[in-house]
Amino acid sequence: MTSISVVIIAFNEEENIGRCLDSVLSFADEIIVIDSKSTDNTRTIAQSKGARVYERAWEGYSAAKNFGNNLAEKDYILSIDADEVVSPDLAHSLSKIKTGKLTGDAFIFSRLTNYCGHWVRYCGWYPDRKLRMWRKNEGVWDGVLHEKVVFNTSINSVLLKGDLLHYSFPSISHHIKTLNSYSEVAADDLVAKGGTVLFVVHILLNPLYTFLNKFLLRLGFLDGYYGFVICSLSAFANFIKYTKAYQIRKSLRGIK
Repeated sequence: MTSISVVIIAFNEEENIGRCLDSVLSFADEIIVIDSKSTDNTRTIAQSKGARVYERAWEGYSAAKNFGNNLAEKDYILSIDADEVVSPDLAHSLSKIKTGKLTGDAFIFSRLTNYCGHWVRYCGWYPDRKLRMWRKNEGVWDGVLHEKVVFNTSINSVLLKGDLLHYSFPSISHHIKTLNSYSEVAADDLVAKGGTVLFVVHILLNPLYTFLNKFLLRLGFLDGYYGFVICSLSAFANFIKYTKAYQIRKSLRGIK
């Protein structure tokens, strides 16, 4: 029978980690939690659910996930975040892999996001397909932000039935705080890679295009009030990312 290692990274996730772990208990052969020195009850809750918890200073998403992957001992690695939950339908699909009824080198999940209690099915947020499971030692995480799994050879990836439920933002304030933090990392990464920031194209037009694309073309209006909020904040996220990058580039050139 095929075995599965579940690897989760966490930091101060006491409100989410229990729900996450409960959703994988039916199929996980081992559970590894990489805790970035949480100050709440994350570690205690994870251990009470049978997870092996390793404390490690934060060095970035890819570094934390790869550290956990290297500790995994089973046939497949399933990587999820502490604020995600494996739905019953997805758990059923994973059980087919364990029994050999379903095979593949890697598996893709459709992710359904819960935003302030609302399941978001438009705005370009669903199906938010993510490659989250693969044969051990065949892939590694790469990237500073919005990291992804990269492989040295070609693989056969399979889309599984069932959703990975993402409990992303419990409040709009939480969303704004997160996008402000993410935009700092994204702006630094853009500048470090020599990316171009054009005032008219990126700062003036890109946010407008982002809103119209998500709200109209990707039917964000069908998500009602929260659809409007998500599309607006997505546009604002791009605005502050590019304005921060623009400011960094000016500072590097000594321009005020």
